Amino acid sequence: MSAEIENKIVNRVAKVITQNLPAELEAQCQLLWQSFVESSGKANFLASWFDSWDKSFVESLAKVWACSEVAARWCIRHPQWLEALRKENLAENNLSQADFQYLWTQQEVNQDVEQSLFIALRQFRNQQMLRIIWRDIAGWSELQNTTRELTALAEVCINAARNFYAQVDSKFSLEFGLPFNPDNEPQELIVIAMGKLGAWELNVSSDIDLIFSYQYEGETIGGAKSISNADYFVRLGKKVISALNNTTQDGFVFRVDMRLRPFGEGGALASSFNALENYYQIHGREWERYAMIKARVVAGNETAATELMKMLRPFVYRRYMDYGAYESMRSLKTMIVQQVKRKGMQQNVKLGAGGIREVEFIAQVFQLIRGGRDTRYQQRDLLAVLDIIKQEQRLPEYVVDELTQAYIFLRHTEHRLQERLDQQTHQLPDVEIEQQRLAYGMGYKNWQDFSTQLEVHRAKVQSHFEQVFDAPQAEVASGDENIELVWSQQLGEEQAADILQRRGYDKPQEALKVLKDLRDSKAFHTRTSQGQKRLNQLMPMIIAAVGQVDVAEVTLQRVTEIIEQVARRSVYMSLLIENPLALSQLIKLCSQSIWVTRYIRAHPLLLDELLDPRSLYIPATKQALQQECFSKISETDPSDEERIADVIRHFKQSNVLRVAAADLANAVTLMRISDHLSWIAEVILDATLEQAWNTMVKRHGRPACDTLISNPDNKTCDKGFAIIGYGKLGGYELGYGSDLDMVFLHGAENDQVMTDITATDAASPRAVVNSVFFARLGQRLIHLLGTRTAAGTLYEVDMRLRPNGASGMLVSGIYAYEKYQKNKAWVWEHQSLIRARAIAGDPVIMQRFNEIRKSVLSQPRDIDTLKIEVVKMREKMRQSLSLGTKERFDIKQDKGGLVDIEFIVQFSVLAWANKFPELCKFTDNINLLHTLQKIEVLSKEDAQQLEEAYKKYRQRLHRLALQEQKGVVIMGRYKQQQDDVFSIWEKIFSADNE
Repeated sequence: MSAEIENKIVNRVAKVITQNLPAELEAQCQLLWQSFVESSGKANFLASWFDSWDKSFVESLAKVWACSEVAARWCIRHPQWLEALRKENLAENNLSQADFQYLWTQQEVNQDVEQSLFIALRQFRNQQMLRIIWRDIAGWSELQNTTRELTALAEVCINAARNFYAQVDSKFSLEFGLPFNPDNEPQELIVIAMGKLGAWELNVSSDIDLIFSYQYEGETIGGAKSISNADYFVRLGKKVISALNNTTQDGFVFRVDMRLRPFGEGGALASSFNALENYYQIHGREWERYAMIKARVVAGNETAATELMKMLRPFVYRRYMDYGAYESMRSLKTMIVQQVKRKGMQQNVKLGAGGIREVEFIAQVFQLIRGGRDTRYQQRDLLAVLDIIKQEQRLPEYVVDELTQAYIFLRHTEHRLQERLDQQTHQLPDVEIEQQRLAYGMGYKNWQDFSTQLEVHRAKVQSHFEQVFDAPQAEVASGDENIELVWSQQLGEEQAADILQRRGYDKPQEALKVLKDLRDSKAFHTRTSQGQKRLNQLMPMIIAAVGQVDVAEVTLQRVTEIIEQVARRSVYMSLLIENPLALSQLIKLCSQSIWVTRYIRAHPLLLDELLDPRSLYIPATKQALQQECFSKISETDPSDEERIADVIRHFKQSNVLRVAAADLANAVTLMRISDHLSWIAEVILDATLEQAWNTMVKRHGRPACDTLISNPDNKTCDKGFAIIGYGKLGGYELGYGSDLDMVFLHGAENDQVMTDITATDAASPRAVVNSVFFARLGQRLIHLLGTRTAAGTLYEVDMRLRPNGASGMLVSGIYAYEKYQKNKAWVWEHQSLIRARAIAGDPVIMQRFNEIRKSVLSQPRDIDTLKIEVVKMREKMRQSLSLGTKERFDIKQDKGGLVDIEFIVQFSVLAWANKFPELCKFTDNINLLHTLQKIEVLSKEDAQQLEEAYKKYRQRLHRLALQEQKGVVIMGRYKQQQDDVFSIWEKIFSADNE
């Protein structure tokens, strides 16, 4: 074939390939095609070769080469790579890390020749990068798939380099031996990937940020000379860096940046685990916490890697809500802005305003704040974190959607910039042809259209960033210079009092004393410099806001009680500074209730609940409570029993606060308040029983239950244990400080049968008899409920209503319980049984209890004898428990009070349940009153009067509890209700009606 014909074929093909390109890029692409033809020597059969190409591949070639000169140059240098791409199903073939690992094993590497590794790594990397870039520009790979493939490629290359030098028969190992710990166990170099590599978000031409570590100090064994492990891993690390980072005629593999290691460039290249732990505990800075969010081990022993990451996690994720992260991230952003201005990087899509880094900061500040308490935030994938923020409604849905869209657009832009020449750049071009190239690569007809869309995304990101990170206290404190002077004691007492009086304080002298007491407190004088700074920011805000509520002096006293408690934990002050709405909610609740004040003071983590009034004043349903509790437990390490217990404690505290807030706002009725408090207890009992059960089964195996009660096809029943709630728990009448009256039942008829230790995978379980197992289960349950830790306690537990009281078995067998109730129980115990219900445990045992309860309550009784016993017990209780006087009415215990209503109901149930079994259905007084009216045991008028009095009494008791006051009021406050109840009591129990 003549040269003229060859040129015509080449030109025809070039024209076909480039025909849809913008004019500015067409000529460059044709030149690249001609270079390819010359290097490949395929002109003589180019036409037939080209004709076999898929149309979509031809179109992709034009776009890829127009956008990525480096991709074209790789094809020119290695024409066989282009042919391999043509044969592969690029549009659908996503590669995993295992795929890349397999492809690496196909490379020829001479273990004795270091240069062989260098060549193989670079050619492998370039060929795979060509494939990744091609799919990305052609639009055949989603952003997350592209970044994951880039990350997987980097990991394979890192491990290939490390393994080349570290294997037993390498020249490096023959010279220096292999590292061992003091117990003579071999060690490996642990490589921690930081940044985008750690997060599986690597970009096209990124540095890889690494930290090298190893488990133990020691010495190498088996080489020509022995060196310390520290020296060995430093030498090995240098080798790995050279293999990846050095530029040869084949280019580089990945640029390696080691500056994130402890002490930066001045620190050791490799650090032991102990050295790392000590560094981050003593020297770790806030920006290093931010960097560690994405840390992930990419090379080394898996067990060691898990140990290392577990060790580092507390440095990154604090066990409390860390609102100090706002200030730290704000400072870091300020430094970046100054750098951008200094270096003229305003058009940098990563660091400039509205760039990638601002999206990362928004996501990561939520991780730093919440990750210690909510493990869902302990993720490296930024888009996944944004999704959690949306699900949790931490930011409005539209905000997260805009951030997500902008991030994807910015990352694609970043890739196009870097795909041009395989350079690490984020700077938008200012040359016209490069602007056209970028616009075309992003799918836009011209630069104007692309830059307009880019600016829309950047403006949204910048706006959302400023809303998240702006310092709200600046606006709140504006114009409050005088209040700042009052707090800092720079004014005379008279002048300070005058300012406070004008700001809403009726008794300014009392307010000044409260402020002075706070400044004189131990907490004030032992705070850190950071704490002092934040307290000086916060107190003027508090003083100004408290002046706007009624009884400002009392409220100021209450709020400062909380501030004094948290003064040494400046993160809580940061929460209130950064969230004025939370501060206003705190002041509102403190002004309404001393109980809420002290509840928050005892559990400062509850300050976080003040952030969202939507959830604060809407208590959760039982189903929502179950989902919340078990979701939080499932996110916790099942082996960390202490952590699980704290999760359950905080679950209780946060939900009780929501009920109290709704109660104070009159957003929930009295009966619903008790329902919510009872539901919280039920969910906690269910979760705590599961925790106690798992612990006991690990220690002793599973108990054997009576097959007559449990499933006859399965001798190992579901727990064979149930919790029975009595009193306020059983009657849906729990208050804020109520203890739990309970009875525990088990279903093993033969107490001496041994537990089955084959049912546990624990290391050394010890079989015990059933009775011992269930007794220990009950003890464990009480321990979990009642033990006080730094996170508080759950409930006080009262087990005195069990058969034979305090002298009886802690856990009763179901048969023994039935026998006791039918043959030995006193009348008052049957009264208690009316309010008893099965709360948690084995459904079969719970059902059997219901049957026993119904049978016992339905027994025929002599009415006269029953009256005598009920009245006798009532008088006994009144004499021992009443706090009433001639001037004061004890709402519960005095005549005509709440307990009289309860005894009227209980007597009526015991007297008439044998004729009206529907009386056994309910355990709460209101439903029982309705039933008694329905069956005409009580008249409509009597039932309504009792219900009205009961509700008023309960409402008042709730209110008094929130003010930490006793259930006593001025005599005559409830005269009508008291007279009504007493009249009905006399009608039922007086001798005239016998």
